[in-house]
Amino acid sequence: MEALAGAAAAASSALLPSFPAHQSHSRVALRARPCGPLRAASAGGGGGKDDAAKPNGTPVVKSKVDPSQNGALGPVTTEKSRTTSSTNTTPDSSGSRAGLFRTPISGGVQSATFAHGLPPPALAVRNLMEQARFAHLCTVMSGMHHRRAGYPFGSLVDFANDSMGHPIFSLSPLAIHTRNLLSDPRCTLVVQVPGWSGLSNARVTIFGDVYPLPAEQQEWAHKQYVAKHQQWASQQWGNFYYYRMQNISDIYFIGGFGTVAWVDVKQYETIQPDKIAVDGGEQSLKELNAIFSKPLREFMSAEGEVDDAALISVDSKGIDIRVRQGAQFNIQRLAFDVPYKVETLEEAKRALHKIIKTSSK
Repeated sequence: MEALAGAAAAASSALLPSFPAHQSHSRVALRARPCGPLRAASAGGGGGKDDAAKPNGTPVVKSKVDPSQNGALGPVTTEKSRTTSSTNTTPDSSGSRAGLFRTPISGGVQSATFAHGLPPPALAVRNLMEQARFAHLCTVMSGMHHRRAGYPFGSLVDFANDSMGHPIFSLSPLAIHTRNLLSDPRCTLVVQVPGWSGLSNARVTIFGDVYPLPAEQQEWAHKQYVAKHQQWASQQWGNFYYYRMQNISDIYFIGGFGTVAWVDVKQYETIQPDKIAVDGGEQSLKELNAIFSKPLREFMSAEGEVDDAALISVDSKGIDIRVRQGAQFNIQRLAFDVPYKVETLEEAKRALHKIIKTSSK
């Protein structure tokens, strides 16, 4: 234990003090045309048929349906005029009221990022790490567990991040995952967008090595936790001890539209998350939903009857909306139609008011 703590102290002596360098989306864009109620979020050069202006200035809705609903694992898209009656069923459904027509989209994560107003993968992961409160920590079962030794062990944990995006954990010495880490620090952390659990959800797997922080950094780590988990301010530490993923070796991101990307670790560590992703916690989403859930549901019902619409995440370029149509769920992307990066809750409100007001004309 002393050797591990010594290694952690040596590895972490400068940032927080600083730390050493590491070793070494499906989303749906609900976008419009320049002449319609919304303006496309991407700037020139898309080149695909989706970028062609509609004769009546109507937007294109791109919808990713949870593959668990119909067995389709490939990426999907939807294109339909707002003036068309939305009684169509999905091509792979059995005549149920499923919603939007879907055809495959291709081009990979970079193409999807450009065409649908999504943040680049490294930024998307940083935003996701800021917005998520819980994750699945997968450790290697230690030798003390006999027949189970060497098997992966998954557990649900809460976490916070430091300024480089390295996750910090508050762990009890009695927990199996803590004992596993003390025996073998290798692990993965699986994080997904809050508010959605389908297979089409954006998610990231971070590979790294977790070590206990030295005694002089425990107070610093506690402050990181309080900043993200407000309830920790009034709770006693007890026998919990703070750990940090000191080395991030790889990052695997599934960002939507059936695309995946291995994110460069150095780029992830140096890029800063969107301010609204850092500040826009559960309370901000609750406030946005209270104001815009009903107007957005009515707005999207022009593409097919929508029973419920809930904002589940927000970044500088737009919002992700969980849409329910009957028994079917999907995630839709709505890009902001403003010439600047949205950084605050008030700016997000103004951008959404603009979309709703323009579309109602």
